[in-house]
Amino acid sequence: MQITVSGKQVDLSDALRTRVQTNLDGIAAKYFDHALDAQVTFSRARSFFTCDINIRAGRGLLLRGEGEAADAHGAFDDAAEHIAKRLRRYRRRVNDHARDIANRERPEAARQYILRQEEEPAEGRPATGEAPNATYATVIAEAPAEIALLSVGDAVMRMDLADASVLMFRNSASGELNVVYRRSDGNIGWIDPSGGAAA
Repeated sequence: MQITVSGKQVDLSDALRTRVQTNLDGIAAKYFDHALDAQVTFSRARSFFTCDINIRAGRGLLLRGEGEAADAHGAFDDAAEHIAKRLRRYRRRVNDHARDIANRERPEAARQYILRQEEEPAEGRPATGEAPNATYATVIAEAPAEIALLSVGDAVMRMDLADASVLMFRNSASGELNVVYRRSDGNIGWIDPSGGAAA
């Protein structure tokens, strides 16, 4: 597995790089026949270190873990434990997914955009030629994305493994585009347009 270790305003020792390589290789060997790549980023925030791990374990299967501690080694251990905990929860389904991935249909291509809301003009000073209190969105980033054919359970698993707040997928039961998302109360929401309108 190709592992990239980087630091944002943090000097990384050879011992830390070796520890990251060994531990992530161990996680990959335990759960996957082959993981594609991993990106590990360390940074410092005030009096503690943070570590962000992103592992691409297969086509469309992304795992994410974050950790923080007083030192970089502890932050990495915390992030790696988050990934290992999610993998333990989904061990059987992840292994089935890794074996079955070659037989799956190619996911639909999509684009993912990140929008920034523009600040509203100060009251009494509308923007030139625009109505007062209008809000705008500016595209600040875009990236390719995939819309996979999944069951609802597999979609929730992928969202949890990636530590994402929302996931769009094509429901394998209905063929419709569906969305699962993490609610503010900690539960999972599911949007299914094929559910039909209320009578």
